[in-house]
Amino acid sequence: MSTDRSTGAEHIQWDLSGLFSEDRDALETLKAATVAASDFADANRGKLAELGASGFADALTVYADIQDKAGRAYTYAYLAWSTNTASPATGKLLQAVKEEYTTLSTKLLFFELEWTDLDDVVAADYMQDPGTKALAAHYLELLRLHKPHVLTEPEERILVEKGLSGRSAWNRYFDETMGAMRFTLHGDALTQQQVLAKLHEGDRSVRQGAADAFSKGLRENQRTLTYIFNTLLADKATDDRLRGYTSWIQSRNLSNEVDGKDVEALISTVTGSYDLVSRYYQLKKQLLGLDEMTEYDRYAPIGEADSHWTWERARELVTVSYADFSPEMGRIVERFFEENWIDAALGDAKRGGAFSHGAVPSAHPYILLNYTGKVRDVQTLAHELGHGVHQYLSREQGIFHADTPLTTAETASVFGEMLVFQNMLAAEADPKHRLAMLMGKIDDTMATVFRQVSMNRFEERIHTIRRSDGELDTDQFCTAWMDTQEAMFGGSVTLGENYRHWWSYIPHFLHTPGYVYAYAFGELLVLALYRRYLLAPDTFVSGYTKLLSAGGSDWPHVLVGQLGIDLRDPAFWQSGVDAIADLIQEAEALHQKS
Repeated sequence: MSTDRSTGAEHIQWDLSGLFSEDRDALETLKAATVAASDFADANRGKLAELGASGFADALTVYADIQDKAGRAYTYAYLAWSTNTASPATGKLLQAVKEEYTTLSTKLLFFELEWTDLDDVVAADYMQDPGTKALAAHYLELLRLHKPHVLTEPEERILVEKGLSGRSAWNRYFDETMGAMRFTLHGDALTQQQVLAKLHEGDRSVRQGAADAFSKGLRENQRTLTYIFNTLLADKATDDRLRGYTSWIQSRNLSNEVDGKDVEALISTVTGSYDLVSRYYQLKKQLLGLDEMTEYDRYAPIGEADSHWTWERARELVTVSYADFSPEMGRIVERFFEENWIDAALGDAKRGGAFSHGAVPSAHPYILLNYTGKVRDVQTLAHELGHGVHQYLSREQGIFHADTPLTTAETASVFGEMLVFQNMLAAEADPKHRLAMLMGKIDDTMATVFRQVSMNRFEERIHTIRRSDGELDTDQFCTAWMDTQEAMFGGSVTLGENYRHWWSYIPHFLHTPGYVYAYAFGELLVLALYRRYLLAPDTFVSGYTKLLSAGGSDWPHVLVGQLGIDLRDPAFWQSGVDAIADLIQEAEALHQKS
């Protein structure tokens, strides 16, 4: 196989010894946590109402410690598998950890269930204890809101145990299927990450060849992928029915801590502004000098923007961008590089895409990338480091509040991208290069806001069909995909027959149904936050740091409200869309000058 230009990231691999030195240590720690969970259950099952406020606080502390140890082991196994999904050893470890984790979880099920069912007066008294307040106030509040959808303990136990060979197994099968797939281009067998990276090449024939190769690979696996999708759609439908959710998205909204009406307002605002998508791609078609804009032209670079970034160059830019904004955040970012918390090297069996794993409060986050030296890889590095900084700062909230709902989980990541982009733009004096960079930024914004909402519309369609008409065939998936994509592009991009199958590689649809609108939520929120930063940078930084450090310790609208943003105001979404229109207008103006 031919090799791309060296990036310097070929040997950038994370060091998991901060979690465990050896595989067996992870499994032994998890087994010890299971024993602790059994002891905890023996001491507290059926007795929560009798513990009293201080006794409950003590029990909560023990419960938190068990969760942290278990989470540490699970994180280690998952991260080890993520960089080598084809390894029997990492697969075996992950499965062993999942099975042991399931055993532990069933022993602890009673705690949340009994808390949810506790008398309101008793629960209110427990919540006043200082230890409980500091450790888990919002977490406990959320649990009680889930009460209408909680089953009995025996039923919950069955769902947890069967999930191991059900949803969890099918998601792993999907990941390993995609990880093993190769896409042949000019005689080279490319991974998913490598072939998709070529959609950002300046040579149109390379982009078209990559799109054809990727489509061919998806078509060859359409039977398997269609079956996986149908199985997981049915699994979610069953789960929602058993728990009494009235729509496919209700459980996600509840987890995201947002009202369904606010989500509908977001989606209607974005879909009602699809004309901006057409306006943007008409501009891009002119800049590319094309008679017809196709799906494989969407990410084509404009002009002469530098498309190759070494790892060291990217590291310097991203670190400086964060440090200029906040010296504290700059120091945190530097630790990711210095202490090997990042895995950026390409690997034949490595999981595609990128993520930042928050691990547990007693450890630190880890970042996975597939770095190819493209400009967008620099932005991805900035994005995941935003997550990493957020996760690092929020560790102080403890196991129950360190994580944030998906709606605000993208805030720091997208804000970090914005910091890096603005630094790159400020350093560029050539109008043509500035235009190229601006178009690249708008490309990302189109993908983050409009494409993600269009994918939400696809999800809405396939979940509805699965529940009303039964299993979908491949053509029904393809039709739903094309209908919702064409509605977004409005004729500005020609979607070929090959593109019909591109729904089948997107993991969010399976791993976290309903996830995708959170990207649009985060992007529009950041556009509003960045405007506030420009107006008052000195005061903004401290408030923003406080927001990230708060993790998930309160409602998103409360935490963000402290920065002067009203997430419940429908006009908020429109202001974000207007900011995107301003970016397009700026690009149009630069085009006129060039």
